Amino acid sequence: MVGLVVVSHSDVLAQGVVRLAREMGGEGLAIEAAGGIEEEGVLGTDAERVKAAIERAMSSDGVLVLMDLGSALMSAEFATEMLEGAAGPVKLSAAPLVEGAVAAAAAAAGGASLDEVAAEARGALAMKTAQIGDDGGADPGADVDAAPGGEADATADLEVRNAIGLHARPAARFVATARGFDADVRVAKNGDGAPISARSLTNLVALGARLGDTLRVTATGPQAAAAIDALRALADEGFGDGVATEPAASEDASPASAAGAMPAAGAAPGPAQPPAAGAVLTGVAASAGVAIGPAHRLGLGLGLAAPADRDARGAEEEWRTLDGALTAARDDIEHDRDVVSGRAGAADAAIFDAHLALLDDDALLEPTRAAIAAGATAERAWYDAAQQVAAVYRGLDEPLLRERATDVLDVGRRVVSAITGDGEGRPSASGIVVADELTPGDAAGLDPEHVLAIATARGSNTAHAAILARALGLPAVVGLGAEVLAVADGTTLLLDGEAGTVMVDPPADMVNDAIQRRERAERRRAVARERAGEPAITRDGERIEVFANLGTGSDAARAVQLGAEGVGLLRTEFLFLGRSELPGEEEQAETLREIAQALDGRPLIVRTLDAGADKPLPALPMPAEENPFLGVRGIRLALARPELLATQFRAILRVAADHPVKTMLPMVATLGEITAACALLDRARADTGIDAPMELGIMVEVPAAAVGAARLAAHVDFFSLGTNDLTQYTMAAERGDARLAPLLAGPQPAVLRLVAATVAGAAAHGRWVGVCGELAGDPAAAVLLAGLGVTELSMAAALVPEVKAALREVSLADARAAAEAALDTDDADAARALALALL
Repeated sequence: MVGLVVVSHSDVLAQGVVRLAREMGGEGLAIEAAGGIEEEGVLGTDAERVKAAIERAMSSDGVLVLMDLGSALMSAEFATEMLEGAAGPVKLSAAPLVEGAVAAAAAAAGGASLDEVAAEARGALAMKTAQIGDDGGADPGADVDAAPGGEADATADLEVRNAIGLHARPAARFVATARGFDADVRVAKNGDGAPISARSLTNLVALGARLGDTLRVTATGPQAAAAIDALRALADEGFGDGVATEPAASEDASPASAAGAMPAAGAAPGPAQPPAAGAVLTGVAASAGVAIGPAHRLGLGLGLAAPADRDARGAEEEWRTLDGALTAARDDIEHDRDVVSGRAGAADAAIFDAHLALLDDDALLEPTRAAIAAGATAERAWYDAAQQVAAVYRGLDEPLLRERATDVLDVGRRVVSAITGDGEGRPSASGIVVADELTPGDAAGLDPEHVLAIATARGSNTAHAAILARALGLPAVVGLGAEVLAVADGTTLLLDGEAGTVMVDPPADMVNDAIQRRERAERRRAVARERAGEPAITRDGERIEVFANLGTGSDAARAVQLGAEGVGLLRTEFLFLGRSELPGEEEQAETLREIAQALDGRPLIVRTLDAGADKPLPALPMPAEENPFLGVRGIRLALARPELLATQFRAILRVAADHPVKTMLPMVATLGEITAACALLDRARADTGIDAPMELGIMVEVPAAAVGAARLAAHVDFFSLGTNDLTQYTMAAERGDARLAPLLAGPQPAVLRLVAATVAGAAAHGRWVGVCGELAGDPAAAVLLAGLGVTELSMAAALVPEVKAALREVSLADARAAAEAALDTDDADAARALALALL
């Protein structure tokens, strides 16, 4: 029998619901209360209490957990994570607490399965609405794929404005936003065909919506209008990808397609003869670096044989089997996400969030459920569903979307393997992994202690596995074609991740040359890592502070391990992402405090919210703009919503009372913006009663701030140059346009002149200047920036050791001379060459 757990902030309420539900289910029903916290009379929830209640109610049929609100959900989720060796699955229910518990109790007592009990709980309000005659909006228990009855409560036509349309990540943002409202949201492309549920990531991507298409979005339910408003705001900003004016040609015109080296996505490479010794296979450069070693074939992925036939054990038993496998797969994916987060940071690990979403995707679950009901085994039903969904992705026009078929197959493999126990292990011998195509899960499971590099027959440099290879520091070449699969195990390969080539059985002289190149690079990296904790002091005794940029709170400890002397840029956007409501002061303060504590006394510079343009947020709906990069973003948005900035200031002040914290404002262009922000900071000090010392600085990201630095410096404590945007605005070249990459790469002389102007303006008032853009993480550019008078550099944490090493190799006097000469060069390459001559 399925067990039930009732979680409430009030112990009295939880006990009362249990008593009422037991009236329906009888004394044999396993139902437990988990209400309140240890302190008597105080409202709250306790994950340990919830865990103990689940264990008491557990059976092989599983447990359904019902919750009231707020922290009850978080406590329940945490409790399930703490469970070890549970006898059955656990499902959290969004059903109404009282009505849901009563309906679930009746169903459980009747021997219903966990899914059936959950469905009864979700539809429990029907008992009340039928008596009152109030339909109450959408039926919570309704099938999410059933067509909505009657007229929609809200409708909108949304234009697809991002360059590559609704690929996986924008679609995931769409699904997350839609699910944040009590509404049944449906989508059709260009008004054609039956609308699909916005709850399905796969179906949404399968629409094939591209730049210029129109999505007809309808919603029914209590929060239909709010859901439409939030989705309209998301669409106006390109679904999180930014707004483009024309399709991105670079996505289709990859080097592989130009060279004809990469087979069409989804096409199995044909048979090939083993390449001769000395043959050079050309593919796509996916991750830089040189590797020499024996080939080792890797046979992971759902491309393995279909699961063996067996007799089904009945629909309910097979569904329980699948439910357990889904839980195991979820744990497996979360483990890989943690591994990648630990090695490369949370931003790269976010790739696995889309994999987690696929486990709940109706496009996979519904055909699986139907196949099981028709007599299929759990593994066969899931395998077939995954193959069908992958075929949908591979049939799409957009190459980037076709690549997402690999993600579906990865998720499929995990679930099937959890049921059958089949699956090949990871390579344990040192060598170069050769595979047809690598999934993100495969990439995360590769041990850098044994794996030297990656070579695949299929794939592109935009595939998730390629992204992970770069993040993990593994050289990789993809799209090499069928020939690479004909290479015998143990054959020596020379892989060049920058040139995009693999040489088979290379001659001795080329091997020796490659080994020397690799060893020199490894020695430099090893020495840099060994000395990462030491300060960056130039040969003539001048110290340059080297800090880390953080995009999430979880990377602070790793940044310290890599030698960061503090955080020069904390992007607070991570507190706002994917949320329909703004985070409160208490939540912001607690998160910032945890980051400050992880830094153990090192400085923390918090940038206030930088939203707008390519950073839309569901909680901040904004009207469409002709050019969002020149629109209401950064400090302009914050001043348009003063309470938003005041709340951030109050939260930062509370942390600054105990930790060394500074604050900086994004996208400042005028003195008036600084004055208005200072007034809000003064108000926040008065509101909190905190008068802790806290420096206030600004980001210099627009030329106006750089050329006006002398005037602005009188009103702030420091400048931090955001060279990504500063270069974009200076060179009039949008960062997202790959065709303009040469204008954006490296230390452009015009940008260096603006850095020099900023430093001179700051010096007039005794202010210091830092750089937190990508230039700071380029060792050669870092030398030039130090030569121009920049005293603090902040970058991705992984780049800290090598930038420190470069600064130690030069004298500041030589760096000044090189920087002065760089101001008069014609292009970035010439400027960089002056710094490289010193290293």
